[in-house]
Amino acid sequence: MRKTHTLFGIALLLAACGHQDATQQSQADQSFQSKLQQQLLDARPGSVIDIPAGHFALKRGLSLRTDGVTIRGAGMDKTVLSFKGQVVGPEGLLVNANDFTIENLAIEDTMGDALKINQGKNITIHGVRIEWTDGPSGNNGAYGLYPVKTQNVLVEDSVVIGASDAGIYVGQSNNIVVRRNRAEQNVAGIEIENSVDADVYDNTATRNTGGILVFNMPNLSQAGHATRVFHNKVLANNTGNFAKKGAAVASVPAGSGIVVNSNDKVEIFDNDIADNQTASIIISSYFSTNYYNTRGVAADYNPYPKGIYVYGNHITGGGDSPDGLKLKALKTAVYGLTGKFPDVVWDGYADPKDGVDGLPPPGDRICIRDVNGVLNIDGPHGYKNPSTDTKPYQCTLPKLPPVTLNPEPKV
Repeated sequence: MRKTHTLFGIALLLAACGHQDATQQSQADQSFQSKLQQQLLDARPGSVIDIPAGHFALKRGLSLRTDGVTIRGAGMDKTVLSFKGQVVGPEGLLVNANDFTIENLAIEDTMGDALKINQGKNITIHGVRIEWTDGPSGNNGAYGLYPVKTQNVLVEDSVVIGASDAGIYVGQSNNIVVRRNRAEQNVAGIEIENSVDADVYDNTATRNTGGILVFNMPNLSQAGHATRVFHNKVLANNTGNFAKKGAAVASVPAGSGIVVNSNDKVEIFDNDIADNQTASIIISSYFSTNYYNTRGVAADYNPYPKGIYVYGNHITGGGDSPDGLKLKALKTAVYGLTGKFPDVVWDGYADPKDGVDGLPPPGDRICIRDVNGVLNIDGPHGYKNPSTDTKPYQCTLPKLPPVTLNPEPKV
């Protein structure tokens, strides 16, 4: 009996120690959160907030409203801000400021968007990892890196995993560079939406629902145009769509490589695109999104993609197992049971204002070179009269100029 009591006593002691350790850790996390938020509140232009290596559990979202601040960690795998137990949010970090830099840290498991930067100029995101650690789920936050209504934006050398909308999203913004990032297991890996002058290059987008998206949605503050997508690796983006119902990206078919929707002056070149099971490149209009809103569509909204130039890409595999019964049936009807969609799929919605020959003005055409076929799926008529004729796309367009960040970020 004495031995039993001794063992029981040891068990109680260990349990008490474990509870004490957990309590101490919770207190340490609360102290860290309070100190960090106070640093953000006390920050002045030129402040550098250094966050040491460590795994820090936060219960509440953070915010910054001071211009000219840098937040710096010890590395994207060394300094981890975990919001897994978040009770107040929804963002992990919300920034309303200009001249903002964040680098070398991770933000994990936020209730909502991980890092939202709203209405700022001269934004630099460098070496940041965003991740929802339980894998793809509709319960994950919508956006990972999320600059919106910003100007002069650099997103580089970062990683985003698991966003239920877009991993890297830049919306309603101007003068943008997105480079050398990795987007994986998001609904949309990288999305440029309603933005002007964007360069997206040297990124890897893999295992998303759709790899790289260039969208133009209605009823937003500006229309998007002039995006270059080049030198990217867009590989095996075949994850089932797990977006929340009603999201614009909820209609993106699993297996989409690069998707242009209703945007103008988009140049897609020198990308490695492989094994995207629906299609390597999709060009579509708003009418194919199945996205409806109670406000309707603004009268000046242009739902048609215009001035799209595709050339010089290296495309392999893909198109062999499109997502959805309608696309599967279309693939079989046009190419047979063992066939596959060609490199480029266009939904076939054309502006009725185009000329009597059906061709838009030269600068508004869809020009496609160096590909293994184009399919017009005839979306307006429910895929009844698909066409494999490539002649309408045999043209060239003026190349877009590179985006120059001014001032050039110092990282």
